[in-house]
Amino acid sequence: MSRTPYDGVVLAAPYTAPYERYSQKTAHWWLAKGLRGTLDAAGLKPGDLDGLSVSSFTLFPDTPVGLTQHLGLCLRWLDSIPMGGASGVVAARRAARAVQAGDAEIVACVAGDMNRIDSFRRLLSAFSRFAMDAAYPYGYGGPNANFALLTDAYMAEYGATREDFGRIAVAQRDNALRNPQALMKSPLTLEQYMAARPIADPLALFDCVMPCAGAEAFLVMREEEALRRGLRFARLSGTIERHNAFADDPVQLRGGWVMDRDELYGMAGCEPDDIDLLQTYDDYPVISMMQIEDLGFCAKGAGPDFVRDHDLTVAGDFPHNTSGGQLSVGQAGAAGGYLGLVEALRQVTGQAGPTQVAGAKRALVSGFGMINYDRGVCTSAAILTGGA
Repeated sequence: MSRTPYDGVVLAAPYTAPYERYSQKTAHWWLAKGLRGTLDAAGLKPGDLDGLSVSSFTLFPDTPVGLTQHLGLCLRWLDSIPMGGASGVVAARRAARAVQAGDAEIVACVAGDMNRIDSFRRLLSAFSRFAMDAAYPYGYGGPNANFALLTDAYMAEYGATREDFGRIAVAQRDNALRNPQALMKSPLTLEQYMAARPIADPLALFDCVMPCAGAEAFLVMREEEALRRGLRFARLSGTIERHNAFADDPVQLRGGWVMDRDELYGMAGCEPDDIDLLQTYDDYPVISMMQIEDLGFCAKGAGPDFVRDHDLTVAGDFPHNTSGGQLSVGQAGAAGGYLGLVEALRQVTGQAGPTQVAGAKRALVSGFGMINYDRGVCTSAAILTGGA
């Protein structure tokens, strides 16, 4: 059965609450900040909203249900997307279906998290049952160790070098220097990347995202609603999501994008060569390289040659993670799963300012989330096409 298109539904009003390295503010505060920002960008009041999608790691002990009372919202549609780096695309596609079906008129999709001094350790210690039983008690605490294994396996299988991953990190830092909201403000050379202190062999400092606090948000509504309000918008040309793909692979060298990418491009009526810019989920360079391959921009294992042969900066021939990505903007918890989607929405609507890619009309955003013991379980992707 072919998937029904997302006709008549658009995304609008992208908003980023400027990130902070550490913050005593609660997740509730950050989510409220993100919600207020996207509503103000669209000229809306909270009462105009009848749908809400929330992603957060640090909202506990509340859930999005409790958040509605904190924020004084009366909704007829509510969703919670606990999928980490895959959350942004999944939130958009599910909100789009709700609007398309008439279950909601305007849905705000918001992600946000706090980051106090001890927040990251607390999150890692109870991230999942796998983490609680089989990883954290043995000192295998968090994604650095997981991605070190994935990176080492990828290098052994395909002949990638640390310099190849460094090209991704260095290009993203160049992009981040254009972005006034990026937390990383210093230029990064390949030599500096190679000389950085080790973290978990073969990973070093600049391979790893920096946890921070922040929020991201956007609105989903009918196209006629956006036109009536004079909003710039993007159409959701196609989306996919997949969970626990290739579970029998002994180590993760591919993701669920491989299983669904033909349908993604088929829905959008385009091919990889038609994409103007790519936003991958980038908590570590190896997973960005996998996404470049698995989304069809090159063959599996050809990622190292691809990044050697292309300029990944805003002004290059393959603009990638144009805001700087999480590696240079920061990882604001679940908001990191929204970062690429919000940036892509800005890009295709001509609102990206200093990071704007000339002539950008079509963007591909991919998500990767919930690294559970030895692999990421969730994958997602969307193609956005600029409208009015």
